[in-house]
Amino acid sequence: MTPVRAIFFDLGKTLIYPKDSWQSSFLRANKSLAQALAAQEIAIDTRSFPYEFAECLNQYYVDRETTLRETTTFRMLQQLVAEKGFPDAPVSKLRIALDAFYATTQQNWLLENDAHAALRALKLNDYKLALISNAGDDADVQTLIDKNSLRPYFSFIRTSAASGFRKPHRHIFEEALNELGLFPQQCAMVGDTLDADIKGANALGIYSIWINRRVNQNTKTLIDIRPKAVIQELIQLPKLLLQIP
Repeated sequence: MTPVRAIFFDLGKTLIYPKDSWQSSFLRANKSLAQALAAQEIAIDTRSFPYEFAECLNQYYVDRETTLRETTTFRMLQQLVAEKGFPDAPVSKLRIALDAFYATTQQNWLLENDAHAALRALKLNDYKLALISNAGDDADVQTLIDKNSLRPYFSFIRTSAASGFRKPHRHIFEEALNELGLFPQQCAMVGDTLDADIKGANALGIYSIWINRRVNQNTKTLIDIRPKAVIQELIQLPKLLLQIP
């Protein structure tokens, strides 16, 4: 097998993890969004809007898993606000409101204890590192990366919001391959989601590594989606990569 020269990482539940259930976090975030819109003189109903936004967000999540296209939460918010009678709401005001939403959800993400140690070890072994994350908002991910001091490790960072395509679509993987100037057989993908990270990597011939410590204990590998390797901790990566035949 061609030696692995680069490792692609997922972000959520791979390098960072949620400390609490998302239900309460999203409820607070939706209210923060509504209050921020009202403060920007976009006079939505602050009582009903959080629930209307939640309904649209849930439908957006369903739709994007079918199409693998990431049209962004910003565009979804823009459309909802237009339906509420504000079709000309300034982009800058909507961005401030959406930032208020994500400032709340960002508080629920914590860095994995072994993330920095594992990434440092890989860099010392001269691996190129890339991060490809499925996310509805690029600015949110960029903030999480900087809050957790992850940016210096990566030669390439791409979100589905910036790409327009979600894993397992080949496009977002190919963006990383092209940027690093490597073939799929020279790369490994580390992620927690079988039908995004692992399925996408397998389809291109990238060595797939499933990290399952944050995965529901009832989740098992799917018959048609099998990783090449399974780990429970990031710090296992340097040794595992040396053992790839």
